Amino acid sequence: MPEARGITVSTFFDPAWQAASVALDVLAAAQAAPAALAARRRMRLHALVESARRGSALYRQRLGGLDARALERIEPVGKDELMSRFADWVTDPVLELDALQAFMADPARIGMPFRDRWWVWESSGSSGRPGVFVQDAAAMAVYDALELLRRTPLDPLRRWFDPWYQAERSAFVGATDGHFASIVSLQRLRRLQPWLAPRLQAFSFLQPLAALRAQLEAFAPTLLATYPSAALLLAEERAAGRLAIAPREIWTGGEALSPPMRSQIEQAFGCPLANSYGASEFLALAAPCRHGVLHLNSDWVILEPVDAQDRPVPPGESGAATLLTNLANHVQPLIRYRLGDRVRLLPPCDCGSALPALEVVGRVDDSLVLHDAGGHPVRLLPLALTTVLEEQGGVLDFQLVQRGARALALWVAEPGATAALPRACTALRAYLRTQGLAGVRVQAQHGPPPPPGRSGKRARVLALPSA
Repeated sequence: MPEARGITVSTFFDPAWQAASVALDVLAAAQAAPAALAARRRMRLHALVESARRGSALYRQRLGGLDARALERIEPVGKDELMSRFADWVTDPVLELDALQAFMADPARIGMPFRDRWWVWESSGSSGRPGVFVQDAAAMAVYDALELLRRTPLDPLRRWFDPWYQAERSAFVGATDGHFASIVSLQRLRRLQPWLAPRLQAFSFLQPLAALRAQLEAFAPTLLATYPSAALLLAEERAAGRLAIAPREIWTGGEALSPPMRSQIEQAFGCPLANSYGASEFLALAAPCRHGVLHLNSDWVILEPVDAQDRPVPPGESGAATLLTNLANHVQPLIRYRLGDRVRLLPPCDCGSALPALEVVGRVDDSLVLHDAGGHPVRLLPLALTTVLEEQGGVLDFQLVQRGARALALWVAEPGATAALPRACTALRAYLRTQGLAGVRVQAQHGPPPPPGRSGKRARVLALPSA
């Protein structure tokens, strides 16, 4: 599942000395010249490649005698291959896939370290097989520092008096019952800083909208972090007078945010919005500057826009996919990993930062508006629907298409689709009932997959076309 980040940063890191060193470097690099950033990348890429060559059988085979400076000569790798060779991929044999999956099967362990050493989360199956990603303390220190120190304050005066967000009441609205990066990071912070826990809460977007409204009003967040589609839904509720909260800042991520969406959300809540870019494979890929332009954290991650044959595209053009190299994580190396997102590197930004500016083509799933038995419209978030079908229905390669005000078609293409369809339909109908949509017709079918959308990831939730 895509990730909405922003309220998941730690103000005290573990171990403290390591985090302090990383934080100082992150601060210094933010003001560094391009040559200094390039030097950091070269040093960290060399360390990553040598670590992977020593500890990972998969990468030892893949790298051979290649020099780390010849990154473009390293063969790209995809999630399916890495997951199918998990034992060969990781650099510590203690990290057994069965044990990790058993750990993640228990919701009570969300935010707890695996065997007291590693943080683990799963990705969605939106681009194939779900991934299992493991981070050690060194990688988490990097993510924490980037999240905390590279974020341009939306309200500089408030941050001057409260740089660690201690006075804020921060609400995350998203998927809260699975081991996804956003909720794992949030619960990790709550466990590390118990004094902060009452002011940092998560709210499930799978519950009925009336219940979500009531919970948010009772908590009265001053900072709201969620996905753009969820922020838009809450903005509509606020504009209609059905949601009485007044956040001072809104942080979004995990989906595409169009200018009209941003304008509607900011107007409804009367506060600024910051949209960041992250992934399960690297939590803090890019953060917005004061102009709202995303800047890649290129001292710790490398993104290569490529065409369908994994060849680099010219500067300024969007690739068919993106290759990611995570310079922070040595326990589970990611070197030229195929990330489904499409990105475009932009000319230097007017803000003056040497960190590369980029544009992201995000997900293209639609929100659905169905009608209850009384004819009243009910909006359903695409990420809520995909979460239900993945986590409760057990299907990954699917498409949900709206056929009418009270009709849906669920298409499943993965192996065993005939057996999977009844389970998926049962989960979907159960969720619809919780939203007051009992009796909505769900037609199940399977067939060849449709072509992917502009993001490189096939749209999995499609609304009725506009009239």
